[in-house]
Amino acid sequence: MHSSARRLVPNRPSTARPVAAHALLGTVLAVGLLAAAPAFAQETKVAIAISGWTGFAPLTLANEAGLFKKNGLDVTIKKIPQKDRHLAIASGDVQCAATTVETWVVWNANGVATTQIFQLDKSFGADGMVVKPSIAKISDLKGKTVAASAPGTSPYFGLAWILKKNGLSVKDVKVLTLEPQAVANAMIAGTTDFEAGMTYEPYLGAVRAKPEAGKIIATTLDYPMVMDTFGCTPKFLKENPKAAKALAESYFEALDLIKKDPKKSFEIMGADVKQSGEAFEKSQAYLRWQDRAANQKFFGGEWQTFTKEAADLLLEIGNIKQIPDISTLSDTSFIK
Repeated sequence: MHSSARRLVPNRPSTARPVAAHALLGTVLAVGLLAAAPAFAQETKVAIAISGWTGFAPLTLANEAGLFKKNGLDVTIKKIPQKDRHLAIASGDVQCAATTVETWVVWNANGVATTQIFQLDKSFGADGMVVKPSIAKISDLKGKTVAASAPGTSPYFGLAWILKKNGLSVKDVKVLTLEPQAVANAMIAGTTDFEAGMTYEPYLGAVRAKPEAGKIIATTLDYPMVMDTFGCTPKFLKENPKAAKALAESYFEALDLIKKDPKKSFEIMGADVKQSGEAFEKSQAYLRWQDRAANQKFFGGEWQTFTKEAADLLLEIGNIKQIPDISTLSDTSFIK
């Protein structure tokens, strides 16, 4: 899930990153991505708010490998917790951000106008619910204590989503506010004050490795509700349509680069979140980055269906007071 804990993995010291970046830049040149770089009189400055979540890593790769620059952008990436990202947008500190689809609904409902322009990733088992061995099915949680990040975060939304799909609501359980790493650690140590909790990789895998302590009862393979998109303020999109297109193109080029040189790409993306290339490769196996074709399919119907269902649930659990105009929450012109 995309809570502040998941999204705020500290950066590796800066000395470790340029070396890897330069190594990959040679690869970029070798495959010809920079060969036909257009001449820009002035690069468009754009600040992007993200966090250390694996799904956002191709944005870091695009920056480190010079893809943004090649496409006429001067990008600054800022690590900001999910719970604060909308404040950075509202203040003008950043113009664009990456976050989960339902979070854009919350931001717009609370007066922070933003528009999604491309999809980044989908979780395929990276997020889930862990339970004590005594819990056989999710409906057994009625009246029990369940740990999750605070309301307004992805783990909390995921909990509400899973409960609703099983005939329950967050009102049917006692929600204990606890971050995903702490949830997994307590489950493994057998020191829990809860019967279930929401967590994600790599902590989810740690529980998987100790079945006697707890079990994974549901993941995003069972309940596909964690997906990330990239968006910007309407003002930025209106004033900088070419830059918005360049942001999308740079992301898709980063995905191409991962395919062409996965080892170097994983090293660069891993370094940003203090992981080795090998460790990063394992973590990305639990999600799917979305290329242009996947984006066009997603925004061709799936996004609308999910956004409406998510908005209804957000209203039901009290995260928003009214549903914003969903038709204004995306602009697909930049992924064509």
